[in-house]
Amino acid sequence: MRGWWQDFTDLVLPAECAGCGRPRTVLCPRCRAVFGGSAPRRVRPAPEPAGLPVVHAAAPYADEVRAVLLAHKERGALALAAPLGAALAGAVRAGLRRAGLERGGRPVLLVPVPSARRAVRARGHDPARRIALAAAAGLRRTGTPARVPAVLRQRRAVADQSGLDSRQRLANLAGALEVAPGGVRLLRAGPVVLVDDLMTTGASLTEAARAVRSAVYLARAREGMGLRNSGTRREEEGNRMYDASEMTGTNGADEVICAAVVASSPDSFEIGRN
Repeated sequence: MRGWWQDFTDLVLPAECAGCGRPRTVLCPRCRAVFGGSAPRRVRPAPEPAGLPVVHAAAPYADEVRAVLLAHKERGALALAAPLGAALAGAVRAGLRRAGLERGGRPVLLVPVPSARRAVRARGHDPARRIALAAAAGLRRTGTPARVPAVLRQRRAVADQSGLDSRQRLANLAGALEVAPGGVRLLRAGPVVLVDDLMTTGASLTEAARAVRSAVYLARAREGMGLRNSGTRREEEGNRMYDASEMTGTNGADEVICAAVVASSPDSFEIGRN
């Protein structure tokens, strides 16, 4: 016969490992090692969408990894955010190293790709944002300043992506995201790393990159227009408005330096490269 303490334990401890079903653990050591057993790698979907930033992933989306991500996203196993955040932080570090910004002075901005509003309501949480917060905390603990400005939002409804191919997903998401009012100021505080729990075709990350770049570009264009209208002259450039080439740089529209995900489809991993 079960004792009262066993019933109580069932309430405060997970019934089984989300990856393999081992009892009494959030994520057993073997499944945890699947996320951190090898260095994060560059991933490229095929076909690769134009405008997709360089993406690094911690693990292939298969077996235990798939089970854990689904448990967190669809079944509300929120305790998994910590190990998933640690995996995402590793992918972020890989992207920063590639970009030469691993030891930059400004905070790294982890910008999560937002879930559809109806999905957030149904799940009761936003999985990518929750994992991003855990990743940022892990980065800070190891000396990398990091913030999570959740500035992206959906500007229109999109269809369910599950039955769409890569081209249909791109069309479905085109123009679907925007930066919330006041978000550009937050985005200009440091280099932007787009983050998500999973990449399949790359359509979501491509649309997120477009939205961020467009918002920053337009903000700088307005600043340039303001300078021109006020009669302010730029010593080296005269009185003309910024052109596209001037919109890039340390605070420009190329601030999306890379993207990072916990997992990506197995066939997107570049063989032998980190």
